[in-house]
Amino acid sequence: MDNMTNELIIKGLTLDGKQFRPSDWAERLCGVMKCFEEDTGHYGHLTYSEFVRPISIQGVKCVVVNTVLESELPIAFKFFLDFAASNKLQTIDARADASASFGA
Repeated sequence: MDNMTNELIIKGLTLDGKQFRPSDWAERLCGVMKCFEEDTGHYGHLTYSEFVRPISIQGVKCVVVNTVLESELPIAFKFFLDFAASNKLQTIDARADASASFGA
């Protein structure tokens, strides 16, 4: 992750270590971001925002949120934070800890 200090990672693990379901939650969540953006490309297929992307780390589905979103579209950034909090998902805020690792 080249820009890790500008990223928030939402892990597909609950605070008590259980895997979050459904298995495609990360892709679905990233798809929601398009609701916050104006579609200037007129694509007829699914594309992800430049601000969020689904990834897998050590076999765990995750969503990476570029923290620039906080200043560009604050309501969307809040949506992602609220999603993580309401589903009790683990997060890594690389802004707070640039040396954060995924092993915990």
